[in-house]
Amino acid sequence: MPTITMLYAGIFGLMAVVIAAFPGIRRGKLNISVGHGGDTQLELGMRRHANFVEAVPLALILLGLIEMNGASPLGLHILGSILVVARVAHGVGMKPDTAQNPLRGLGAGGSALVTVAASLWAIWLFVQHVV
Repeated sequence: MPTITMLYAGIFGLMAVVIAAFPGIRRGKLNISVGHGGDTQLELGMRRHANFVEAVPLALILLGLIEMNGASPLGLHILGSILVVARVAHGVGMKPDTAQNPLRGLGAGGSALVTVAASLWAIWLFVQHVV
């Protein structure tokens, strides 16, 4: 049972609901059913949500797989914690007027780092089991 991954999945599930709430509420206030209708704040909320959904599921799948195949609990917590911090930083750092916010870069880089590290770890565990 991937109990450590379950913890992070729970955290990310709550984060996803919070991130999705803003564009949903904004849509209701502006009566915009589809798209962003030219509203920059709605578009920003949509992109924050989309970026989250693009980055988190694969990382969680990888964490779960490596956990089920013997990854160390400490390593899993390190990767999970980095991913949580990275996703918060990315969302806070995403601004409508510039892509140069350091938090956004930290968030994107941290998310990529976790995905690459977990991918390499998964490959390593596979090789150990096969060889």
